[in-house]
Amino acid sequence: MDEVDPLELAAELRTAIGTLVRSLRPGDELPQNQAAVLGVLVREGPHTTSELAALLRVRHQSMARTVSLLTAAGLVTTSPHPTDGRKTVLTATPAGTEALQAQRARREGEIATALAERLTPAEQRLLRDAVPLLRRLA
Repeated sequence: MDEVDPLELAAELRTAIGTLVRSLRPGDELPQNQAAVLGVLVREGPHTTSELAALLRVRHQSMARTVSLLTAAGLVTTSPHPTDGRKTVLTATPAGTEALQAQRARREGEIATALAERLTPAEQRLLRDAVPLLRRLA
């Protein structure tokens, strides 16, 4: 059995996954930073701007701009924090959830089309079997 160089495999994976993700972005209606915020709010529920900034590893000022854009677009609502009057809590609106789900569905559709058109059934099964391994790396 041939040896695998983990560093070489890591570089190959990073390049392949990065190329795949970048190929899906041109059709996105939501910029990446806004989609990331909506993803957290939809998955995990309400958060403050500071919590989102920490989770997504961006400066508070950058997150405040992103939140402002999402709020202006009607994709996020703000409400008073239940225990700290100085803070506000952000929640995805139904329109925000729908926009995120539509973007995800479009991307998944593009990937499904590529899988069907470019990979054999055996290659599709091989890729399916690799998904749990990729999840363990995440």
